[in-house]
Amino acid sequence: MALAKASKPHDAAGEGLVWIGRRALARLKAESRDLSLVGLRILSRTAGGQLSRFKGRGMEFDEARPYQPGDDIRTIDWRVTARTGRPHTKLFREERERPVLFWADFRAPMHFATRGAFKSVQAARAAALLAWSARARGERLGGLAFSEEGHRELRPRGGDDGVFRLIGLLSDYSKAPAEATSPELRRTSILKALTRLRRVTRPGSLLFLISDFRGLNPQCEVHLSALARHNDLVLIYLHDPLESELPPKGHYPVTDGRRRFTLRAGDPELRRRHHERFEYRVEVMEALCRRYRMHLLVLSTADDPAQSLQAALGRPPR
Repeated sequence: MALAKASKPHDAAGEGLVWIGRRALARLKAESRDLSLVGLRILSRTAGGQLSRFKGRGMEFDEARPYQPGDDIRTIDWRVTARTGRPHTKLFREERERPVLFWADFRAPMHFATRGAFKSVQAARAAALLAWSARARGERLGGLAFSEEGHRELRPRGGDDGVFRLIGLLSDYSKAPAEATSPELRRTSILKALTRLRRVTRPGSLLFLISDFRGLNPQCEVHLSALARHNDLVLIYLHDPLESELPPKGHYPVTDGRRRFTLRAGDPELRRRHHERFEYRVEVMEALCRRYRMHLLVLSTADDPAQSLQAALGRPPR
């Protein structure tokens, strides 16, 4: 049932399933033409199911002025306010090009699937499709990929070079051997990656966070809320069908790379609890996005990323 890990991460037989090469990601340029980063159709979890849209191109801080009635409280400059004793608002000026950043998770649990391709491969595909779409609009592209072993980041750059640098990063991380790791190490790595993303992101950026979001905790939420104040955030939540529904009745050997046990999938109560845990996790992600006005897209390892993104983002104007 489950996809087995390739004997070597770069075995040709595993390409497209357990890892993905640069040429395959480059070929997604053609499919990206049906994606739009203008008319957002992802349901906003902050407006009762209404459609929401991106704020627009990037905005760079210009100056602070005294607060005026009607100003967005999210733009209050707290440092100037504290220094002067009077509320001040940040003013921004529009940038010609908007930074688009991709934050991609390649921790051990991402190198898994029972159907379709590994979560890590889907993450790379989704990022590449969105990158090509952003490139068509003249945006500057950057990114941060991370695993339990550390992270690599790319400063935003325009043109085809910006896309190909990102593609190389995604491909390299998709090939990285994923050994079993402890939950504590996974929590530490995602927190460090969010901390770094917050430090390098300029106000007015468009951020795509692609992960299964395992280990997300209140400390991580602090960074997400800070990022969401002055940026557009899209969280792409990756999961495998097995995480939602147990397989047909039977006994299945399961291992996490360290332990082995047998899954008895015929117990109706077990099946119900398993599905409810998944539904609860999605609800938690939806509530998080509602709280900080972020956008959520749920993507399965069995989905076609291009079709799912097109359904969420719509087609570009012709």
